[in-house]
Amino acid sequence: MKKRVFTIGSVAVVLVLAAGAGGLYAYDSSRSNVIAQGITAGGVDVGGLSAERARDVLQRSLGPKLGQGVVLRWRGRYWTLPAAAIDAKLGVDRMVREALQRSHEGSFLGRAMRDLRGEKVRAVLPLRVANSRQKLHGFIGVIANEIGRPAVSATINPTGVSLNVTPSHPGIAVQKRILAARILRQLRDPTSSHVAVIPTRTLRPHVSSARLAYENQTFITIDRAHFRLRLWKNLRVAHTYTIAVGRQGLETPAGTYEINDRQVNPSWHVPDSAWAGALAGRVIPPGPQDPIKARWLGFYNGAGIHGTDELSSLGTAASHGCIRMSIPDVLQLFPLVPLHTPIYVG
Repeated sequence: MKKRVFTIGSVAVVLVLAAGAGGLYAYDSSRSNVIAQGITAGGVDVGGLSAERARDVLQRSLGPKLGQGVVLRWRGRYWTLPAAAIDAKLGVDRMVREALQRSHEGSFLGRAMRDLRGEKVRAVLPLRVANSRQKLHGFIGVIANEIGRPAVSATINPTGVSLNVTPSHPGIAVQKRILAARILRQLRDPTSSHVAVIPTRTLRPHVSSARLAYENQTFITIDRAHFRLRLWKNLRVAHTYTIAVGRQGLETPAGTYEINDRQVNPSWHVPDSAWAGALAGRVIPPGPQDPIKARWLGFYNGAGIHGTDELSSLGTAASHGCIRMSIPDVLQLFPLVPLHTPIYVG
């Protein structure tokens, strides 16, 4: 008899519990479209709202600020990026969907008891914004073209009388990926000022003015028209000399070269040319018969700078292609001109 009473009591308890669970399940199901208390989306409290109501509240609360777009600032200049220009729209459906997902975490028993006790989920969901990636990067590209400028390397464009040095200038480039991230951060942050500073980086020239000066500490220019050799030190004229250059038909070759041979009291290696006559191909050692006096600075195919005792030829086109200087002048010039010094013949 006692066993039968116990069995009946157990069944009754089970039935009561089942009925209670069924009631809790029905309650939870009735709230499948309701967001749990304590959830915010984009800084807006949507707890306790239906999905439809939450969409309306989010659109009215966040839409106007998103519509302001973003102001971009760089060195006193400003650009306005309207939200519509990049198809920026509130992702209200996504925010509501995420809020419902957080609301439905756990078992239906846990959810129902949480609601009945007035407990909160306490979830902070980010503001979601959809946009056209292509239009965003297109807008950034326009700004990058307005701001950016290439670096300019220092150059030398010599003539017979000048080096014509162009100084270097640094360039500037917009950091596009960082700017895109800053714009989106402003759009997605409900507390933002919607103002973003445009990030840039400095572009260094391949050849700076300092490097150009270092690589051209010594330079020679030849002004054939006025029979002048100029020695440049640190891109400034250090000395100017009167010279003789090649005569008609045997002109000193024009162009840019470098000093590739330095000799003290050089021998004359006579070119194998018709004008040399019986001396063609011979080597004349230093002495009275050697027209190459004191020093030799060769730069191209047998042509070079050397001293001469034919002072009357200076200031004229008289040589067989070489550049003649007085012996005192070439003695002064020689130690100032290292190997590989550039030389321009104009």
